[in-house]
Formats: sequence, structure tokens, C-alpha cells
Amino acid sequence: MAKYRKLGRTSSQRKALLRNQVTALLNNGKIVTTEAKAKEIRKIAEGLIAMAVKEKDNFEEVTVKAKVARKDENGKRVKEVVDGKKKTVYDEVDKTIKKDMPSRLHARRQMLKVLYPVTEVPTAQAGRKKNTKEVDLVAKLFDEIAPKYADRKGGYTRIVKIGQRKGDAAMEVLIELV
Repeated sequence: MAKYRKLGRTSSQRKALLRNQVTALLNNGKIVTTEAKAKEIRKIAEGLIAMAVKEKDNFEEVTVKAKVARKDENGKRVKEVVDGKKKTVYDEVDKTIKKDMPSRLHARRQMLKVLYPVTEVPTAQAGRKKNTKEVDLVAKLFDEIAPKYADRKGGYTRIVKIGQRKGDAAMEVLIELV
């Protein structure tokens, strides 16, 4: 007996489908799909969440000096003429950053193997590249999702049956984060 469902696809198609749906589930909180796909998605998503819960506090805060461009009241970079060339003026600033410990870094890279990059587009700007922003799903897993499930031992997702799809009578379900 197989250890996973093949979903009628080649291995590369199946992997892409599952990665896409797990990314959508973690980004949106819930998705509607077929029962067989949902059961496969659940395995992957719960593994990622368990990894995030285990490593959520495994970092140290470090203060670093960073060069930041000086900006005027309009938000434009301040330029200065040096030797006949315009050069941007930089200030040194102290920043505190989260430095991952080795096991958390490994967990982050394991998550990045599964999750696709997500860009969020505001509804007013649909179809335009302006005002789009990258969503860091790994950071969302560590900072938002993991603390929510810190005291829970597994069972991070819920599958609710909706009914049969009209076209092919496949059982549709709603899979959501608990």
C-alpha cells in the first residue's frame, strides 16, 4: 500500500500542486479543495507548523550598525556633490535584528523548500506592479502561527466536508487552521 495519494498526477505536478495549496492555506488560513488533496495538504502543513512551534523562540537579538540613506521631508534621498559627482549621503544607525540559531535556520530553510513566494496585491491596484509587497510566509509561521499553537500538541488543521462538487461529484472539503 502506498504511503501517499498520487492524485492522478506525475510526481512533479503533484509536488507543485501540494506546495501551491499548502502556501495558500498558510497565507489565507483556509482553502476549499477535494478530500484526497486536503488529507495530503494536512500532512505537509502540520509538519511545517510543528517545526515552527518547536523553533519559534530559538533566536538571539543582536545589535548591528547599518548604513542608511539620509532622506529629506519628501522621502527622497539626500545627494551631495563630491568631486563633481552627486553621491548619496549615508548615516550609521544601530539596528536590532533576530539572529537565528543553527536549528532554527535549518527549519527556516526546510520551510522555504516547500513554500512558494507570495506577493500581496491591494485590490485597488489589481493588475499593477506598484504597491505590491512580498509576504514572508516563514516569518508569519514563526511570529503569528507558532505562538498561537504553542500549547497545542498537534492537530493544527481541521477538515470540514462541504458536499459533492457539481461537475464530477468529488467530495469537496474546507481545510482550515484551527
